[in-house]
Amino acid sequence: MSKFTGPVYVVRDNIDTDQIISAKYLNLVPTITEEYEKLGSYAMDGLPDSLYPVRFVKPGAMDTDYPILIGGRNFGCGSSREHAPIALGAANTQTVVAESFARIFFRNCVATGEVYPVECVERLCDIFKTGDVATVDIDANTITHEGTGKVYALKPLGEVRPVVEAGGIFEYARKVGMMPAPV
Repeated sequence: MSKFTGPVYVVRDNIDTDQIISAKYLNLVPTITEEYEKLGSYAMDGLPDSLYPVRFVKPGAMDTDYPILIGGRNFGCGSSREHAPIALGAANTQTVVAESFARIFFRNCVATGEVYPVECVERLCDIFKTGDVATVDIDANTITHEGTGKVYALKPLGEVRPVVEAGGIFEYARKVGMMPAPV
């Protein structure tokens, strides 16, 4: 799928991996279905209520109402935990659009295939508000603010796109014959 439409959740700069998924949930194993689903319920739980009174995942819910997450600079900074993009994917986040990503978070998004990490050209976290409806078109490298009709440029994903689309690095390696399918 290369086009995503829905309400956006907007955060600012330097959102670290402990805000994306608190360390206390790192004992959950993403390869166990029930625990993977629980990770989604905790996505973005470390954000301070004072700055983000609208929660990314409603209390008691397993999934988010926001398939598109918009951030500022340095999204995903902090530790190297792969649980961060996995929690977002488990919550049914489709894409994170940010000015820039911490390198390890970007790599973990690609390696796990959970969400598309897309960089924007303009500072979208100053333009969009949580709840605005947007369409991200990966093929056209655009995000459209459905309320205003304004279209903003996104940077192309390039060579990482087929890896994310395959479902991560291992699925991609199997798909292109770099490693055998599991027995």
